[in-house]
Amino acid sequence: MQMDFSQLDRFDQAILNVLGGEGRISIADLARRIGLSKSPTQTRLKRLESEGVITGYRALVDPVRLGLDHVAFVEVRLNDTRENALTTFNAAVARVPEIEQAHMIASNFDYLLKIRTRSMTEYRMVLAEKISTLPNVASTSTYVAMQAVKDDGALAPE
Repeated sequence: MQMDFSQLDRFDQAILNVLGGEGRISIADLARRIGLSKSPTQTRLKRLESEGVITGYRALVDPVRLGLDHVAFVEVRLNDTRENALTTFNAAVARVPEIEQAHMIASNFDYLLKIRTRSMTEYRMVLAEKISTLPNVASTSTYVAMQAVKDDGALAPE
C-alpha cells in the first residue's frame, strides 16, 4: 500500500524528519525529540519499517573526501523505448558503478544520469567506454556540475 506523507500523523512525520537527518539516533533521544515516551516511539518506528515507509539505514559518505568530486549529468536518448529495451537498459545501468543516480524522464530525452568520477578525463572514459555502449543508446548530452547547492536527500513535508 502506498502512503502519502500527509496521511501520517505528526509523530510519524517527526520520526521520519529526525531520522532523515540523524539515522543513528537512539530510541530514547528520538522519543525525546518527537515528544513521546520510548515505548510508543519504538512501536511507531517498527510499524514504519514493517509498512515499508522506512526501507533501511545507511551511512552517508562524503564523495569529495574520497576524491570523487567531478559530477556530470547526462541526458540519454534511446533508439528503442519498448518495454524490453527499457528493462535491458535499466539492468545495464545498475551495473555501472560511476552512475550514482538514473531517472527515466518524460521529456525530449529518455533518461537523466548522475555520474560521479575523479576528473573530467575519467568522466570522458566512462562516457566513451560505459555510457555510450549501454544497450539502445542513440545519443547523450552532458552537463557538468560546478557546485552542489543542495544535496541532502531529506524529505520536504507539505
